[in-house]
Amino acid sequence: MVDIATRVYNHKWKIDPIVRSLIDTDFYKLLMCQSVFRNKPDTQVTFSLINRTKSIRLAELIDEGELREQLDHIRSLSLARGESTWLRGNTFYGKRQMFRSDFMEWFENLRLPAYSLEKRDGQYELTFEGPWPEVMMWEIPALAVLMELRSRAVLKDMGRFELQVLYAQAMTKLWEKVKRLRRIEGLKVADFGTRRRHSFLWQDWCVQAMMEGLGNSFVGTSNCLIAMRRDIEAIGTNAHELPMVYCALAETEEELKQAPYRVLADWHEEHEGNLRIILPDTYGTKGFLENAPDWLAGWTGVRIDSGDPVEGAETAIAWWRARGEDPRQKLVIFSDGLDVDLIEELHTRFAGRVKVSFGWGTLMTNDFRGLVPGDGLAPFSLVCKAVAANGRPTVKLSDNPEKATGPADEIARYRRIFGVGAQVARPVQV
Repeated sequence: MVDIATRVYNHKWKIDPIVRSLIDTDFYKLLMCQSVFRNKPDTQVTFSLINRTKSIRLAELIDEGELREQLDHIRSLSLARGESTWLRGNTFYGKRQMFRSDFMEWFENLRLPAYSLEKRDGQYELTFEGPWPEVMMWEIPALAVLMELRSRAVLKDMGRFELQVLYAQAMTKLWEKVKRLRRIEGLKVADFGTRRRHSFLWQDWCVQAMMEGLGNSFVGTSNCLIAMRRDIEAIGTNAHELPMVYCALAETEEELKQAPYRVLADWHEEHEGNLRIILPDTYGTKGFLENAPDWLAGWTGVRIDSGDPVEGAETAIAWWRARGEDPRQKLVIFSDGLDVDLIEELHTRFAGRVKVSFGWGTLMTNDFRGLVPGDGLAPFSLVCKAVAANGRPTVKLSDNPEKATGPADEIARYRRIFGVGAQVARPVQV
């Protein structure tokens, strides 16, 4: 097992690049990239960094030269032979050859495109522009770099023993959570913590701790590199990015209303089983389900990623019943702002009524709250979103208005078209 404290104390660029592989990313990114490569390869998309936690002034914490060095290193990466073999030959979600040969040939030759980096009002403006399949692969590594550089900035003046104590406290904190989760009968939980992890080494440690501590209750990780190295399941389906871009490309209001379902029709052609998971909240869960075509009710489950998780799951259960489906045969994946208390609460309420699973993210792989003076390692909300497609702005509404993104006039237009009424704002912690 890696001595993380010593590695942090002795950080050397060549030993510890923050992103060390193109598959140091979330599995759903690769699944979505293949879908985009097949269906929308020539769409021009812009991704941009959005720091929702304005009090964290990243450009004052992170040295620009160091940030550029890490980003430039990512641009030098290409798929290694062993990584390609794993993707081509491994079984994912019970399916051999998940990734088509034409996509793999493209991916094996991919180098990430150029970036644009500027400072403005204490924040970094980081953008990526180009063909959708290429620029979308920047999202996860860009977030991982910024999160880890922030961690390194906070830790840089700590001594060897102080770091040893810090990581011992963090390990103890996670292990106490593991011991509580052990008591939940029938628990299924996966690591979803790549994008806002404390560091790569720490995420890898957390995954190993979950493997040992939870056994079969730990079902895998979203991180492809760690899944490959630790010989565990790679977990993930799809994200808001797909409907956001499809909607931006719509020519009429009617096309716009149908675009989120067009996304899933394309997905339906490619995937089955546990990869048929609906993410219904991009433009409001209630309206999405009310207007959904009947064939979507036959999908395996839903992922609840914003708003009140209890309300979201109850809405899905009522929808399945109304469409003649048995909710007990359906899967509900909770993935928004989870920690042990909420996992316990949701499992108690829904176990037996649906199949329950959890995608545990930031508060698994980055819970250093209260461990340094001033709480300088507390997690914060940083995202990298598709903000334009073929020159048109993208919009995300969510079930929580605090998570909405896009120009104000476009947000208002989307709310009208999708019939999104009053929403309850909830604090966005992670």
